[in-house]
Amino acid sequence: MDCKQFFEQIKGKKIAMCGIGVSNTPLIKNFLGKGAYVYACDRRSRAQIGNIADELEAAGAELRLGDGYLDNLEVDIIFRTPGMNFNLPELEAARKKGIAVTSEMEVFFDLCPATIFAVTGSDGKTTTTTLIAKMLEAEGKNVYLGGNIGKPLLPEIEKITADDFVVAELSSFQLISMRKSPDVAVVTNVAPNHLDIHKDMDEYVEAKKNILLHQNAFSRTVLNRDNEITRGFRKYVRGQALSFSMETPLKNGAWYDTDGYIHMAYRGIDAPIMHRSEIAVLGDHNVENYLAAIAAVWGYVGMDAIRQVAREFKGVEHRIEFVRELDGVKYYNDSIASSPTRTIAGLKAFDKKVLLIAGGYDKHIPFEPLMPYIVDKVKRLYLCGDTAQKIEDCLKAYKDYKGEPEIVRVKNIDEAVAAAHKDAVSGDIVTLSPACASFDAFPNFVARGNYFKELVNKL
Repeated sequence: MDCKQFFEQIKGKKIAMCGIGVSNTPLIKNFLGKGAYVYACDRRSRAQIGNIADELEAAGAELRLGDGYLDNLEVDIIFRTPGMNFNLPELEAARKKGIAVTSEMEVFFDLCPATIFAVTGSDGKTTTTTLIAKMLEAEGKNVYLGGNIGKPLLPEIEKITADDFVVAELSSFQLISMRKSPDVAVVTNVAPNHLDIHKDMDEYVEAKKNILLHQNAFSRTVLNRDNEITRGFRKYVRGQALSFSMETPLKNGAWYDTDGYIHMAYRGIDAPIMHRSEIAVLGDHNVENYLAAIAAVWGYVGMDAIRQVAREFKGVEHRIEFVRELDGVKYYNDSIASSPTRTIAGLKAFDKKVLLIAGGYDKHIPFEPLMPYIVDKVKRLYLCGDTAQKIEDCLKAYKDYKGEPEIVRVKNIDEAVAAAHKDAVSGDIVTLSPACASFDAFPNFVARGNYFKELVNKL
């Protein structure tokens, strides 16, 4: 089915858009414009949603808000928002009634005529997705970037042609119900994450696997050779299998040598591409993101485009983002670090001990793997949020903890920034890298990072 047929089919249909957020708001307006009858459904109250509620009503949507927003939905199609659990009892009940339950990304994949690159993983998704898009653009391709990166793609579908390229970041919540895979699938890594929502680690891993399970013989899959779980995905690959590695020379894929050079081995030829010193962003994890992106775009773009992006790309906001230097102290915003593995990557990016601000909403991910890095890489630790006590207990129980770093308990990020500013001396680094989600105090990591930057810039 093409998009013209699809929009003909939804004319006059009753459609429930569940979750009035980034991905569904443009979609609601789009579908209303195509003659559908749209219910905009959200657990939040009108006051919590704010102006968007008025905007959607003015456009013709009917609002269903509050705790019972999913009860007795008599509609033809339900679009769930990416963060909504696929197995909710209300959605199961709707399926039993014969109501189609889908998502923006599922429909987009069904209708999209372009070559699709898609990236998933526990860490590094957004940077890798952005790098792939920038490399394709540097080669002169027409690129649509979206998905979990914060921009819905379905409202763009009528503009996209077979000659275009789509680059999508996909979360486990989007992938759990996907029954179509991209032309080029990239899995950056898989580590425990979102265990507050997925019923267990197995469900999380199975969701990630969906990015490649429905590929065909003409597809490409790029997997992290250094991650045990993603390495295990190799047996499910139906098309071309490429890998990337920071640890091992490869015969098929992008790899990093002991002298700091990035190589691409492909069909019997090993091509050194560039030295890591040519990459403008900090950290081994970003070198790894480049390896993943290079393996994905190889054959679609030339080396010049790859090197140009390496020199010019200064990183994605909230990812070890340099905020300012004050009195010889450098402040970094790494608010994206909403899991211990991300904070580990953030700490490893610096060549000295840092003053670390951590803590937040509990996603039920174990903190034990983070403790050796806190002891090794942290000069002073400022803890706030729901998980502060959990992290403190974990650190004090760690065998190599001998009282350093000193633990400073604070009420919130405001107090943490003020305390770090007072304690830091010239040459120090202060970084917000929480190892936890932001939901105990902020709507998302972006709001948390922006607030941190605001506090730092006011110092």
